[in-house]
Amino acid sequence: MTTAALSEVTAGADDLSVWPASAHCLPHGGLAVGGVSLAEIADRFDTPVYVLDEGEVRARCRGYRDAFPDADVLYAAKAFLSRAMVRWIDEEGLGLDVCSAGELELAVTAGFPADRIVLHGNAKSPHDIEAALRLGVGRIVIDSPSEIARLAAAVGTGGSQKVMVRVVPGIMAGGHEKIRTGTDGQKFGLALSDGSAQHAIARILGQPQLELTGLHCHIGSQINEVKPYVAAVRRMVGLIARVRDAHGIVLPELDMGGGHGIAYRPGDPSLDRAALARRLRGELVESCAAAGLPVPRLAIEPGRAVAGPAGVALYRVLAVKRTGDRVFVAVDGGMSDNPRPALYGVRYAPRLVGRRSPAEPCLATVVGRHCEAGDILAADVELPGDVHPGDLLAVPVAGAYQVSMASGYNMVGRPPVVAVDAGRARLLMRRETLADFHSRDIGG
Repeated sequence: MTTAALSEVTAGADDLSVWPASAHCLPHGGLAVGGVSLAEIADRFDTPVYVLDEGEVRARCRGYRDAFPDADVLYAAKAFLSRAMVRWIDEEGLGLDVCSAGELELAVTAGFPADRIVLHGNAKSPHDIEAALRLGVGRIVIDSPSEIARLAAAVGTGGSQKVMVRVVPGIMAGGHEKIRTGTDGQKFGLALSDGSAQHAIARILGQPQLELTGLHCHIGSQINEVKPYVAAVRRMVGLIARVRDAHGIVLPELDMGGGHGIAYRPGDPSLDRAALARRLRGELVESCAAAGLPVPRLAIEPGRAVAGPAGVALYRVLAVKRTGDRVFVAVDGGMSDNPRPALYGVRYAPRLVGRRSPAEPCLATVVGRHCEAGDILAADVELPGDVHPGDLLAVPVAGAYQVSMASGYNMVGRPPVVAVDAGRARLLMRRETLADFHSRDIGG
């Protein structure tokens, strides 16, 4: 590698742009987050381990509240949820978007007000609906025609439940085909194009137990441009106008979902939150004025953009294998604690921490310990050429859709989650153990 190329790589290694704002370099190659050395966390809690910067979570919540002062900001719990996260979100004044009775029950038992919670789901179970009604959830988002009668029956004569309708606006957006949800032909929502949304709205209005408060749409995930959201607002306002004309009612709420993209590696694009707020509000006001409508109360649902950049995953290197011109660095985690590279081809930027290497960089693929050829955490990344077993690797932007999607594959056990803040580390979720697996296996 040339001197110029080496200098460029070294500069890149010092780039902390995708790390929590509290991240800073320590002597001898160390790195601290939230005032705590990552190497010390690995020694204390073992690896793999997830580190979550409480200050970063709270700062991102405040950033959304500042950008959307006249809107309801609902944290999307599916990104990551724990009792501590519930408390942080509550204290920062956000609402909550949940997708199951499990997420709902955890939030309410942790003290979150049920009336600030919205329940989603394309296939809500009887248990989901029962829990939502029993706990007094603020809104239930109706996702299919079959839910209407089921929900009305569950509410019962004389009861009332506020609902919204999830509309598919026909907008293609998202970082991967598996996370694009705004187009026709996928499992979520009711389409504008074939009249399904309009028909569902008419049916809901015929159910006295259901109070239709507004419309909801979610066009995809990991979206880095404002334009698709603006187009979706325009179509949703058009539907609100048609509902007024057909039924004589004006819907007071519009939830535009989330999917706000973040950078996983230095130089990656991300959604400009301030630009999104400005243009969403501008389009909403302009479209409503053109249609002769009052401006509905806006809601958004960031999840990844709150939790993702606040998390760091730590792994120990178990083996290094050089095969031809390929270098494989195997670590003590993998697709059981982060299936996203296998599912969506997500690219990460792992970093050696805990020691400073004098070696020139090499191109390596960081792989997991599981019995799958697709168990790859980071393909073709630059690591020190002397990387060896026992080294500690840190992967930034690990706070969303990793712990929440983790599995028990190979009975390895899900990693613990450690919160850091102001120089203190505390355990939020303990490591899953073999005893946990054995306690579920009651056959004989």
